[in-house]
Amino acid sequence: MRSRRLGRTDVEVTEMGFGAAAIGNLYTPTDDATAAAAVHAAWDAGVRYFDTAPHYGLGLAEQRLGRALAAYPREQYVVSTKVGRLLVRNPAPTGSDLRSGMFAVPDTLTRRLDYSGDGVRRSIEESLRRLGLDRIDLALVHDPDDLVDQTLSEAIPALVELREQGVVGAIGVGMNQWQAPLRMVREADLDAVMLAGRWTLVDRSGEPLLAECERRGVSVIAAAPYNSGLLAKHWPGDDAYFDYGPAPAEMLARARALARVAERHGNTLPQLAMQFPLRHVATASVVVGMRGPEEVASSAARLTARVVADVWTDIEGQDIDQRLD
Repeated sequence: MRSRRLGRTDVEVTEMGFGAAAIGNLYTPTDDATAAAAVHAAWDAGVRYFDTAPHYGLGLAEQRLGRALAAYPREQYVVSTKVGRLLVRNPAPTGSDLRSGMFAVPDTLTRRLDYSGDGVRRSIEESLRRLGLDRIDLALVHDPDDLVDQTLSEAIPALVELREQGVVGAIGVGMNQWQAPLRMVREADLDAVMLAGRWTLVDRSGEPLLAECERRGVSVIAAAPYNSGLLAKHWPGDDAYFDYGPAPAEMLARARALARVAERHGNTLPQLAMQFPLRHVATASVVVGMRGPEEVASSAARLTARVVADVWTDIEGQDIDQRLD
């Protein structure tokens, strides 16, 4: 599996990254053995980039990922984690984080938003402990949607200091929108942006951000290439999800139009979904959530499937919205 460099740093990520939210028990429980098997299967498939966050399973994903990666030489893999959500004792636990945080874990801890410099430094320190590492390869500010000013004035300068100290190798921001990251790329010294769901086969709204990243030498990590499942099957069903909720009718129709294009050329919708984000020169990696070895194998196969140029010509040369029925 090929690797690409993040910005102007020495950090290189494989074109497919392992998204660790699922092994943090996103939506449903996953046992330790299955989680470890997913990480090992990713390694066997050539993946050397692993993304996690304190948010995922209230630290469980970081712990599981760190234990699994301990089997491999540290210099051979890249880990990214995130700052902005500190884990603190929950004064009023209900027994499960599922309703409030989407993870099927006990809610003895809770998340406290903190984008201050001290909060960033504490978050990195605690992530290092959970992961069992002495450095973070890529640190991302996690979803600072309503605190962009504080992120620019406090969180990012703290990460810059940690980068200069060698505690982190590269820094950036990770969000589900493109507008705020666009401002941050213009105003801060970032190496990478993780953009979830806004640079995909069916939702290309993040194109202005990618263009700016290309101009400034900032790398893009395209997360959630299946858009919450809409693009994960050969034919999107009526019950398909998009952006964490039921797919709107117009988005479902667009995905089905793309599925017809894929089928006409002997490909599948998930294959095109995995490969599309990497067609932009700014994109360094596609990060996919993977719960077990089967999901790892399917995503790797989709990334490496043969796709003829005529597919992309067909998609990019025609207005998909005008071909819906």
